[in-house]
Amino acid sequence: MKIFKFGGASVKDAASVKNVSMVLESQGFEKCLLVISAMGKTTNELEKVVELYFSKENYQTEIEKIKQKHIEIAEGLFPENHAVFAEINLFFDDIDSFLRRNKSPNYNFVYDQVVSCGEMISTKIVSEYLNEIQFKNQWLDARDFIKTDNSYREGVVNWEKTEEFISHLSKEICYVTQGFIGSDENNFTVTLGREGSDYSAAIFAYCMSAEAMTIWKDVPGVMTGDPRKFDDVSLLSNISYEEAIEMAYYGASVIHPKTLQPLKQKNIPFFVKSFVDPSKAGTKVGVSDKNQSEESYILKENQTLLKISTRDFSFIAEDHMSLIFNNLAKYKIKVSLMQNSAISLELCLEDKFNNVDELNEELQKVFKTDVIKNVSLFTVRNVKKENIDKFYQGKSVLLEQIANNTLQMVTQ
Repeated sequence: MKIFKFGGASVKDAASVKNVSMVLESQGFEKCLLVISAMGKTTNELEKVVELYFSKENYQTEIEKIKQKHIEIAEGLFPENHAVFAEINLFFDDIDSFLRRNKSPNYNFVYDQVVSCGEMISTKIVSEYLNEIQFKNQWLDARDFIKTDNSYREGVVNWEKTEEFISHLSKEICYVTQGFIGSDENNFTVTLGREGSDYSAAIFAYCMSAEAMTIWKDVPGVMTGDPRKFDDVSLLSNISYEEAIEMAYYGASVIHPKTLQPLKQKNIPFFVKSFVDPSKAGTKVGVSDKNQSEESYILKENQTLLKISTRDFSFIAEDHMSLIFNNLAKYKIKVSLMQNSAISLELCLEDKFNNVDELNEELQKVFKTDVIKNVSLFTVRNVKKENIDKFYQGKSVLLEQIANNTLQMVTQ
């Protein structure tokens, strides 16, 4: 069984969906499971619906706009009387119906029930199109298989239940299912975190002991840096699981941070390839004597630098650290870089849910704090020591750290 994941850019319009079928034809469409993201920018557009709903503004017009986009895509793929059009209308009616009857004030819960519909609609369109052109497949609702807790927008997978449900799938036929989503014990939808479709693919790969997993992107593979941000980058044709995990942890956008561990556990080869040119080899992540350790560059933007010190100039001790990290967990804020001295702690933070102000207010009850927003974290993996000086040129460095051939600096 092979696992293929196609992101939003690969199914953004009718021509892109047709290209997916050409990629599958080139790879062999048998004994595979496709994990598909929402089409184009649908997730962003559905996020706007949720924002309008909570601000008590007209969200129905936005829903209608998103629906029309999907109908236009379907019109480029199906005859006008095809059953898929009724399916599309039904999905969007469900969004409107849910919001009309919803009584929950929980933003994250509502977000997951609404935004997840993007994946449901896209997979239904892709599955029906593939069946239409004789690429026979079965559509699956991922929520019936990936089971999580009720941490809405950042679901924690219940691996025991998930393995049990996925184990019932046949390895002899083809499936199309959604990325990004699962469900809790009450069968409410729970998303796995932004860009979580790669993780979904890895969950299915692990539970089905897949022979390989491939993520199809609009780039040639894993590069030594994002070509939109860095000059003179090159393709990494072979890297180890460990190197890929480090790159993902530091913020390489081409790989989702949670994706690698399940694959590494079962030594499942992981490929990142281009849907623009599927004949190219791309990047292979796995065990190989060809693995590279090239100097690589990663830029994480929209970070927050938080400086913490005690009010009485006493040391930052274990009880202080415990309090700080308990609050970080409470507000779902992730640490990208940490540096501490006897009397201070500096943290570069990723604040996905815009909770840093609440965190700061809580910490100020005990500590003196200083918050600097909209900073960037620049990381150089496998840094060549003779090149270090050039990375400081033209930068206002607020915090720096060098460890294990990795240079990191927080800059404004």
